Amino acid sequence: MAHPDYRARAAAGIRALQRWYVPRAGLLSLVRPSGLWKTTGWWQAANALTAVIRYTRHTGDPAHTGIIAATFTAARQQHAGFVNWFFDDSAWWALAWVAAYDLTGEDRYLAAARTIFAHNLDGWDGTCGGGVWWNKERTYKNAITNELFLSLAAQLHQRVPDDRDYLAWAMRSWEWLHGSGMIGPDGLVNDGLTADCANNGGTTWTYNQGVILGGLAALHEITGDPAYLRQGEVIADATLSRLTDQSGILTEPCEDAGCNSDQTQFKGIFVRNLHDFYPHSGKPAYRAFLLANADSVWDSDRNAADQFGLRWAGPFDRADASRQSSALEVLTAAAGLMAS
Repeated sequence: MAHPDYRARAAAGIRALQRWYVPRAGLLSLVRPSGLWKTTGWWQAANALTAVIRYTRHTGDPAHTGIIAATFTAARQQHAGFVNWFFDDSAWWALAWVAAYDLTGEDRYLAAARTIFAHNLDGWDGTCGGGVWWNKERTYKNAITNELFLSLAAQLHQRVPDDRDYLAWAMRSWEWLHGSGMIGPDGLVNDGLTADCANNGGTTWTYNQGVILGGLAALHEITGDPAYLRQGEVIADATLSRLTDQSGILTEPCEDAGCNSDQTQFKGIFVRNLHDFYPHSGKPAYRAFLLANADSVWDSDRNAADQFGLRWAGPFDRADASRQSSALEVLTAAAGLMAS
């Protein structure tokens, strides 16, 4: 049985995403009420840019690459050095620029990522034995900030010749994260730590399951140690078992009650990282999962304008740049699987 043309479907999805692009702002917009633009959240814009870069990389279609340089200029004007109050927000931009560097070979993007990492080092201290704070208020240490720190350190090591420092931070951050207790007994990663440095039992968001896969895949590439893959498979398998519906379609824990504009971004981050993890693991279930979710988005969660909603199992609810860029990730992953 022939597979659908996932490349064409991803192309339709990215064309729809560009309708939220604001040239004068250089960023993607979340909504357009009454004809007035409101730019998307700072960290979501970084993820939307990453979705565009990954689309270009996995399909070979260069039609949207101009957005990369335009966003680099515009975003730098909004926040000098691409950093703000939140260490996790800054790390999303760093990973976007690493991806831009890989695609274009332009050193300015790698330099920006390195500058952001140096900034985020200021968030690491000895509270709870280590780890990076969520923001500069220093009241919460959580999973996503430290997963991003791990992944960024590992990726920078892979791209900076003769590096030792980034690798040391990658190993140190994994050792801390693994020992922090945030990976629960069921294999899923909870949101963060209490003031007493214990797992807070917070929601197991899909993006917390995803970003750590990217970090573990990079550590495996660097070291060849299969233990990183085994840990990643525990998390990935738990996600496919516990954060999906009866048909195996990825479901965010907030979907029944309603997800906010942060949470609508999460699922695309999981599939992006699972797609990167899959070649190292090779488990057939991961490929089947990505293709099934891509099919469901297209068949059950799309309107006549090729816009995608929150629930990948359907029905379509409404459109915005966060929903669109998130769902685009799974179509891009499917296109990449077909091309490999």
